[in-house]
Amino acid sequence: MNQTILDLHKRATVVDAHIDTLLDIMVPPARPAKFPTPRKFGERSTKGHVDLPRLLEGGVDLQVFAAYIQPEYKIERALHRVIRLIDLFHQTVSMHQDKLSLFTKVADVYEAKKRGKIAAMLSIEGGEAVEADLGILRMLHRLGVRAMTLTWNERNQIADGAAEGRTKGGLTNFGVELVSEMNKIGMVIDVSHISDAGFFDVIETSNAPIIASHSNCRALCNHRRNMTDEMIHRLAQKDGVMGMNFAPAFVDENKGKVTLERVLDHVDHVVKLVGADHVGLGSDFDGIESTPKGLEDVTTMPYFTEGLVKRGYREADVFKIVGGNFLRVFKKVIG
Repeated sequence: MNQTILDLHKRATVVDAHIDTLLDIMVPPARPAKFPTPRKFGERSTKGHVDLPRLLEGGVDLQVFAAYIQPEYKIERALHRVIRLIDLFHQTVSMHQDKLSLFTKVADVYEAKKRGKIAAMLSIEGGEAVEADLGILRMLHRLGVRAMTLTWNERNQIADGAAEGRTKGGLTNFGVELVSEMNKIGMVIDVSHISDAGFFDVIETSNAPIIASHSNCRALCNHRRNMTDEMIHRLAQKDGVMGMNFAPAFVDENKGKVTLERVLDHVDHVVKLVGADHVGLGSDFDGIESTPKGLEDVTTMPYFTEGLVKRGYREADVFKIVGGNFLRVFKKVIG
């Protein structure tokens, strides 16, 4: 890669809207079959996709860490599990405060970048943690949570997930209340994993922009986790952003075509539909078993930037896609 591209990537403010690395560094192991011995976030590893040394090498300026609630903790133990993950997140930031800083507002990203640090933002993946109680939602916000994926694939107290599409069910009555409360307190609504009906309910209910942190285009890969062209249009009308997911199953149905170039095809598709203001990065690193060729771990992020340049994207649009679009939404919703 030439120095011009590396300089461009460094000048950009790079945002990855979704990783599952907290599960890889949790003690005791969160996924013992995958990592019987948890990785140390501060040490470079040949396993997984993200650690601090590789994150710095990849030039990421704001990393969103998902607190994912595994199915075995739902619903009865969901809140307890999320509190443990939130504690792990804060311990990790504190332990590496020379290179990491806590994100609570967008200004924190620029301050961190100026100091050579990475801003770390906390998201919850799975609204079960709220236990259908808006008071718990508000307390999670006080603990630093700034975004929440309303569902995973199954149904919960908020809405039907992507795997419940047969029911045509969307937001519950409580889900409508929760969306309004998230708007009120300044928490980003994430519709990745929600059912199609739930997506449209959120679009109609929210008075703030929303995100799909890690979802691709169904027109290019027909998977229920991806978004239809109509959904992408409605997301854009709401001034929202979708983050490109590197999970091979969401990139292409033909395993032989799962490459960086195919991920960039998804970017092109969104841009052709609604312009360059509504697409970003949501790698799903450490939540996926394999990756597209050319995007093996977070150190390959500059190649994503290079790919955009090679496809003729102007510098201003490259800056939007690799981070500026998510920062715009975060500024509007969080401040």
